[in-house]
Amino acid sequence: MTGRPILRTFVVLLVAPVVVPPATAGAPEKAKRSRRVHPALRRVEDAPGLPRVLLIGDSISMGYAVPVRKLLEGKANVHHPPMNCGPTTRGLKHLDAWLGEKPWQVIHFNFGLHDLKYVDENGRRVAPEKGRQQVPPDAYRKNLERIVRRLEKTGAVLIWASTTPVPGGAHGRIKGDAARYNALAAEVMAKHKVPVNDLYGFALPRLEKIQRSKNVHFTPDGSKALAEQVADHVLKALEKR
Repeated sequence: MTGRPILRTFVVLLVAPVVVPPATAGAPEKAKRSRRVHPALRRVEDAPGLPRVLLIGDSISMGYAVPVRKLLEGKANVHHPPMNCGPTTRGLKHLDAWLGEKPWQVIHFNFGLHDLKYVDENGRRVAPEKGRQQVPPDAYRKNLERIVRRLEKTGAVLIWASTTPVPGGAHGRIKGDAARYNALAAEVMAKHKVPVNDLYGFALPRLEKIQRSKNVHFTPDGSKALAEQVADHVLKALEKR
């Protein structure tokens, strides 16, 4: 009789559930979130002795940043700010942080698609008839002026990338607005003698082949085509230094 209670206790210990500590249980989710970082936004370790290049821009630049890195491997350290650079208003807010403390030899930059898009009072993208442009044309030009003046202080060779076309049917944007904003940007760049990488002119005649339907974004092959244009301009700028 004395052995039975001991046996029951032993069985209970065997079947007792294993409790996973909260920190261990949450680890896979944290790892999953870290893997979601876009490749273009990941930190780049500089290869010693190579010039440093900064690509500033929105998701279009995020699409061509990684191919540019591959094209310039062994020739330059190619960086992108750790975020979608969005409209000129975001650029003015974060530019100092993006530039950091280390010197840049070339800065290739663009703002436009987020400036010209239509948003509601909460900043959400909406149909044009339901909102307003996030940064109106006059404010866009003034913001670009301030951005260029700040970039000039770095001593880097500057390259402005014209804003790529807005196709018909793109939600929250109007076809033709990219050309209007590019005209304003061209005035600012001419004033400051900043050379232009005309990605708008490059993309326009081949949009059906390289851009998504009713979408400002490009196919993987389209981003690679843009990357070749960017890499070519960056290399020519480096040769002039």
